[in-house]
Amino acid sequence: MTAEIRLFPCLSDNFGYLIHDPVTKATASIDAPEAAPIIKALQREGWTLTDILVTHHHMDHVGGIAELKEKYNCRVVAPHDKAAAIPLVDERVKEGDTVKVGNLTARVLETPGHTLDHISYVFDADRALFCADTLFSIGCGRVFEGTYPMMWDSLLKLRALPNDMRVYCGHEYTASNVKFALGIEPNNPALKARAEEVAKLRAANQPTIPTLIRDEKEANTFLRADVPSVAAAVGLAGKSPADVFGELRERKNKA
Repeated sequence: MTAEIRLFPCLSDNFGYLIHDPVTKATASIDAPEAAPIIKALQREGWTLTDILVTHHHMDHVGGIAELKEKYNCRVVAPHDKAAAIPLVDERVKEGDTVKVGNLTARVLETPGHTLDHISYVFDADRALFCADTLFSIGCGRVFEGTYPMMWDSLLKLRALPNDMRVYCGHEYTASNVKFALGIEPNNPALKARAEEVAKLRAANQPTIPTLIRDEKEANTFLRADVPSVAAAVGLAGKSPADVFGELRERKNKA
């Protein structure tokens, strides 16, 4: 593991991320919710921004691009879907492409559902997944543009990553996600343990990120839509996992 990763708050509940290669000094921002906190984090570390890796077109992930591009003349890498309004894109990427940040290598996964253009970046050697608004800690993103089967397939793609992969998501939603999940799986021991951990972290004003794929597989109800007890808990025993997932997401939308 060579990458250095920094996370910090942006906007009201977004995470900002910098990933830095100490050998070449290349530094990427994962998305750009707003410029000021990213610039402040760069200055604090003494790093210079070389790249912005964009996951999807929503404004709370691209709002800072123009200011950062003007200040650092950095490369902007974005999803291949040119219909999505992302400013100042230099390079478009799709499933199976790789992106270099200095000597660091990210693999691109297409993870549509939240938006149709959504991609995630997997730094395999550094065990770091940047999945923005597809997978959250004990949750997942709302399905705005895709379908529930599409989003379920995207979650399965992320669930298949190694257990020790660290999950860096787009928002600090874990406490509300835990509350919802406990309503579905009140007797899940992994979820109860995570609930205690999250309560302590939030009480100390600490982020609940990163989490691990292993822990999400055990405690994230949305990743467990193919578990019979979860299907039964929402009255859909015997139904397809995509149907169960859709019901879970509908309930969370109304929670």
